[in-house]
Amino acid sequence: MTNLPSIADLGADGIEEMMRLTDKFVEVSGRAIPKVPALRGKTVVSLFYEDSTRTRLSFETAAKRLSADTMTFSVSASSVNKGESLRDTVQTIAAMGIDAVVVRHKSSGVPWRVAEWLGACVINGGDGWHEHPTQALLDCYTITRRRGTLSGLRIAIVGDVKHSRVARSDVLAFTALGADVVLVAPRTLLPPSLEGWPVTVADRIDDVIGSVDVIYLLRLQRERMTEALIPTLREYRNRFGLTASRVQRLAPDVLVMHPGPMNRGVEIDAEAAEDSRSVITAQVANGVAVRMAVLYRLLGSGADLVGARPEEALAGA
Repeated sequence: MTNLPSIADLGADGIEEMMRLTDKFVEVSGRAIPKVPALRGKTVVSLFYEDSTRTRLSFETAAKRLSADTMTFSVSASSVNKGESLRDTVQTIAAMGIDAVVVRHKSSGVPWRVAEWLGACVINGGDGWHEHPTQALLDCYTITRRRGTLSGLRIAIVGDVKHSRVARSDVLAFTALGADVVLVAPRTLLPPSLEGWPVTVADRIDDVIGSVDVIYLLRLQRERMTEALIPTLREYRNRFGLTASRVQRLAPDVLVMHPGPMNRGVEIDAEAAEDSRSVITAQVANGVAVRMAVLYRLLGSGADLVGARPEEALAGA
């Protein structure tokens, strides 16, 4: 693996291998000094053309825990505001000597194009409505840590599927690992065609709430909407929100998930976000270890680490 533009590039075996690798970095993150010299001398760039809190900080934390140097690109303080093209920006950064780029962009396909221009590793940090592969990895890992496996689980992805890169990557990853996925959304917030999607569809959250093992809420991405796709937020919440009353109907072992940022009181109430079944903060914590695994697999001797004990594989890395 030289780049990670899509979760499909890993397949089921690759996802499971990455989760085994993540186990080792969870152990590292639990140390008093959560740092190893695995990527000393490597430079990782965060090239984010869209706002981000979790993904950017998670990758930067992961790189620093691996002892890599980091560079952060800020569009608001860059020559992009002077008309510089994406290609010129990428090649300028590459000329400084880098090993990996984490790229987030509003346009689908940008990570593939950046990979054509660079000799460095390229990781997709989210491209348009298309994909977010490391989010899918951390979601798989979070579920597996709590439930042991995804195989045979029924997972409801609820909300703005149409504009969600997380939904697309999660559907690919969850179904590759044997889960049954149901999309729950207004028809206006589903993709124009679901041909080829290995999913079923429900029209209301109440139709699935008693029969799922995982309920994954998505926020309304109003910044991507160019037309009115729902009547009102109130009506949306009434049909698709995980409200305080609905969370009481969930089975004791159901997992409540959300990729963030949350719109509390719309797709999820505070009571649901803070319920004991919520693993939303665990998703964030696991994201650091998952991204450590991705960076190490791309830039380090990842094949040597899989199957080895952390103290053996990482102590002298």
